[in-house]
Amino acid sequence: MAKILVVDDEKSIRDALSDILSEEKYEVLTAEDGEDGWAKLEQEKIDLVLCDIKMPKMDGMELLNKVSQEGLDVPFVMISAHGTIDTAVEATKKGAYDFIQKPPDLNRILLTVRNALDNSKLSTETKVLRKKVSKGFDIIGESDGIVEVKNTIEKVAPTEARVLINGENGTGKELVARWLHEKSNRSKSPLVEVNCAAIPSELIESELFGHEKGSFTSAHKQRIGKFEQAHGGTLFLDEIGDMSLSAQAKVLRALQDKKITRVGGDKTINVDVRVLAATNKNLKKEIEQGNFREDLYHRLSVMVITVPALRERKEDIKLLTDHFLDQVASEYGTAKKLVEDNAIDQLESYEWTGNIRELRNVVERLVIMSQDTITKEDVKKYVEA
Repeated sequence: MAKILVVDDEKSIRDALSDILSEEKYEVLTAEDGEDGWAKLEQEKIDLVLCDIKMPKMDGMELLNKVSQEGLDVPFVMISAHGTIDTAVEATKKGAYDFIQKPPDLNRILLTVRNALDNSKLSTETKVLRKKVSKGFDIIGESDGIVEVKNTIEKVAPTEARVLINGENGTGKELVARWLHEKSNRSKSPLVEVNCAAIPSELIESELFGHEKGSFTSAHKQRIGKFEQAHGGTLFLDEIGDMSLSAQAKVLRALQDKKITRVGGDKTINVDVRVLAATNKNLKKEIEQGNFREDLYHRLSVMVITVPALRERKEDIKLLTDHFLDQVASEYGTAKKLVEDNAIDQLESYEWTGNIRELRNVVERLVIMSQDTITKEDVKKYVEA
């Protein structure tokens, strides 16, 4: 049952709203002014506030401001006999869900209440889901190398700086890119990922910039490219060292001009994207060999983050193994398996050429093949299976 707080200095309004809302099976609390309303908000878990604007002691706008400043996540519907467009706009800017003029139409009130509660529920579910997703993409580890990576992310993410992420396959470069986006001012806009190594060279330009209908044989309809899809957000170019030189030239132009042109088109399109790039190659050597443009390298590497290989951070293997055991147990719907200390010691003795990805696969294999507790003998038997 949703709990609604009605804040109004007119007793007749409080009583009328209380009666109609109670008939709809809502639990209703009332307050005669902003100070009384704030006291109720501190004492109770309120799902929605219906609040007058003009009141003694603390008016509705002041109460709305205080709730916002204190970080309370509760929707407000403002009600006033002195309503103007400016007042409604101001209330909405300060976080109010809606604005209703007195005398309130009861049907309008009920509809607004239902919509506000539904919107609040959806918002809460989205936050919970985002938190679960974020937890699933944690960067696990306490080694010096990983602490440095995390600290760099915290400093760089809020900026607009382009970042080049270096590291071997399986080290977690995509996690670094995801956290750079999640902790940036663009986090509410899309993160669009492109695996440059997985797209044939003849199709990469169409993938990035889109194409117009009829621009080539199989172009049966217009296609929006990744740059446009990422507008306002972040574009992550994974394995950029595998991108063709012709595509590199167009990416460089897009970064310089903040404009693109679809394949087969002549219209320039403004794009606002932050570009993150990752590679497992030594781009400086690729430049020397003529495989990568030096000017693009300098455009992309405003900041460089190098993700250490697992063999360089073996002290994190115990934490990573525990994390993966949690993941696998959750995915399989089974109890989390225990692991002996000497089994961890055995895991730490390997070189892990496949890095974190290889360790994750090995942990899942051990969960499937071992008994309740994973032993050193299990690791020896199944780590290279």
